[in-house]
Amino acid sequence: MERAFVYGMSVDGENFTDRVKETKRLKMNMENGINVILVSPRRIGKSSIVRKVTKEITSPKIRTVYMDIYDCRSEYDFYNRFASELLKQTANKTGQVIENIKKFMVRLTPKISFSPEPMSEFSLSLGITPQNYKPEEILQLPEIIGQAQGVHIVVCIDEFQQIGEMSDTLTIQKRLRGIWQHQRNVSYCLFGSKKHLMNKLFQNRRMPFYQFGEMMYLDKIPTEDWVPFICSRFESQDKKISAELARLICETVESNSSYVQQLAWNVMAETGKVTTEEDFHHGVDALLAQCSALFEEQLKGLTGYQINFIRALCDGVSSDFGSKAILETYNLGTKSNISRIKTALLSKEMIDFDKDNVFLEDPVFKIWFKRYMK
Repeated sequence: MERAFVYGMSVDGENFTDRVKETKRLKMNMENGINVILVSPRRIGKSSIVRKVTKEITSPKIRTVYMDIYDCRSEYDFYNRFASELLKQTANKTGQVIENIKKFMVRLTPKISFSPEPMSEFSLSLGITPQNYKPEEILQLPEIIGQAQGVHIVVCIDEFQQIGEMSDTLTIQKRLRGIWQHQRNVSYCLFGSKKHLMNKLFQNRRMPFYQFGEMMYLDKIPTEDWVPFICSRFESQDKKISAELARLICETVESNSSYVQQLAWNVMAETGKVTTEEDFHHGVDALLAQCSALFEEQLKGLTGYQINFIRALCDGVSSDFGSKAILETYNLGTKSNISRIKTALLSKEMIDFDKDNVFLEDPVFKIWFKRYMK
């Protein structure tokens, strides 16, 4: 079924827009064995561009493996996910997965579960523990498979910042870097949704993954590229939206890729044949209603000072929070309190920094807060 707009998941095909330059560069890096660290704000489309590029690589000498480690909470959670996805995605059919296990993971007795749905993917449980495999053996697995199959393997790991939140993370990072940097038949594409944690892992000179690969920064798609895309998707549904209203959709959500598609869909749902300003406003109302529960949950546990800081950001304050006027106007406490507020909100992924300025990371949260919390 063709979808006019897609959000909340990776997009491809006609729902993928622009990214020509970034797609070309990422594909070239993957095809030439260059490690890549992809960094961007949330909901900008990291997963989508990686999936798009892996599908475009058609060389029989290159195999791509994609895995999401968001729910991996420990070192061996990661090793089990790492190994199972490698064994599954370097096999051409289910039977070959068994052969891969027998060949490369001889000390395991895996469990394979098949869904009753004929098109659903099977699940593989390896049961890797410190008692049956050392970390180094698991981390070397893609190199061993690549050598045996005569291919170069590109391992793409989504939500890689989870490594930085595991117990004894520094030891784990040293272990990964120590093995991966010497592999000749493998390269890595590492990316995640928490920008400040990814920057901490890869931009700190004291961290093991510093200069592990090429840093690629994914910026927002320009409005001038979004406008014709939105108009064309409306036309595909026999509806019409003006370039001005399409532009307003982008500007409202600050060209955040996922929100552009979500708001555009909400506006389309309100549209008869031709979109009106009233349809647009109803679409915004729907978007805020859809996000309200999430935003309310984010505010739980925040201190009064932190909420006041958010209020200042919504009023357009972006710097000089320690000045007497701003401290008093927004009741932020003492000047020394500002650093603690910023650290707390940054850890919750609610704010970000641009040079000397602070801003709210989620543009829709800003709209919601100004409407309901002011």
